[in-house]
Amino acid sequence: MNKLIILIGPSGVGKTTLARALCAKQDFAIAYEQHNERPFQTLFKQDVKYALANQLDYLLFRAEQENELRNHDMPALMDGGLDLDFHGFTRLFRLRGWLGDEEFKLCQRFYSLTRRLLPPPDLIIALSASAKTISDRLAARNRINIASSDDSQTVSRFMNEWLESISEEKIIRLDITQENINYTDSVPFILEKIRS
Repeated sequence: MNKLIILIGPSGVGKTTLARALCAKQDFAIAYEQHNERPFQTLFKQDVKYALANQLDYLLFRAEQENELRNHDMPALMDGGLDLDFHGFTRLFRLRGWLGDEEFKLCQRFYSLTRRLLPPPDLIIALSASAKTISDRLAARNRINIASSDDSQTVSRFMNEWLESISEEKIIRLDITQENINYTDSVPFILEKIRS
């Protein structure tokens, strides 16, 4: 089964940009978040009653992507992923009151079963950045943003709680506040870690 590397962090931290920069230097099978293509994303932005449908769609979509990437013939890279969508965003939606307790438990059941059927990521690249950097990047985006810059600390906290259950040797933690758009400092470092 193919190795899977995931990029995690709050919305606006630069996961997609880093994924593209890595793919420019090495061949990876790649999976992106695809916000605009998700059927419930726009509906949820307009009305929070679609929160459950949005989250289940994302969890299912990310599981499908993982399954496909695991069967590819080259190392796999995922922008976000199943674990970020559950531990970060599903928990955020529950905290915000967009998901009730029973709806959250339904998402949790799906996530837990899926993670038992699919092996966990082999490497996790956990990105962080200053609040200003994230706020500026979110403001410059031309796509749907469900989570705001105000949510970045909460999502980061949720992700760090999940990462406590993961061996540190499987995690690369990067503060990319000062990184340029081509990730000239981070990309060589990450590729060296992947090779080793």
